[in-house]
Amino acid sequence: MAIKIFIDQGHNPTGLHNAGAVGNGLYEGDINYQAGIYLANLLANDYRFEVRLSRPTPTTVLGTNTSTSLAERVRMANQWPANYFISLHCNANVNPNVNGSEIYIYQFNTQSNWLAQHIMNGIVRNTRLRDNGIRENPSLYVLRNTQMPAVLVEMGYLTNFNDSVILRDNLWNVAYGIYLGILSYFGFMPL
Repeated sequence: MAIKIFIDQGHNPTGLHNAGAVGNGLYEGDINYQAGIYLANLLANDYRFEVRLSRPTPTTVLGTNTSTSLAERVRMANQWPANYFISLHCNANVNPNVNGSEIYIYQFNTQSNWLAQHIMNGIVRNTRLRDNGIRENPSLYVLRNTQMPAVLVEMGYLTNFNDSVILRDNLWNVAYGIYLGILSYFGFMPL
């Protein structure tokens, strides 16, 4: 029986409600979308997984505002029902020196926590992104309302030049790192 993984590409397309952060000429909704496509293709080509995306096309728009957009992502994952929920995001900060990846979870010492650690290890091993750690944030809607282990991956900072270059030019490597982290969590070897 295949493991069902729901990939949520955070935010909506550029110019719409809930479009996300902007930095160094990059738009979060676009980066999240493409990272999700890369990750979904990796998982779809691995018989051990079944995968669904929150945004299967670049023009997919979820909800009519931020609240309904978040609710729709959670509804899709819960209704499937997915075994795991992975939400992909990019970060931003007023200080352009802030950089690195961090992963948010609902609670420490849970399956989400262990999955997040494996994903972080995969990202850091596969890219030049810095490990900013696993962070507990029970207030995040998608972590609070999903009925399966869920992680929210902040892949890097669009506002940091070095991170933005990685997210622009080596996004497949970021997605591949996430994929390797998922495999590691399950104790699987790459095919």
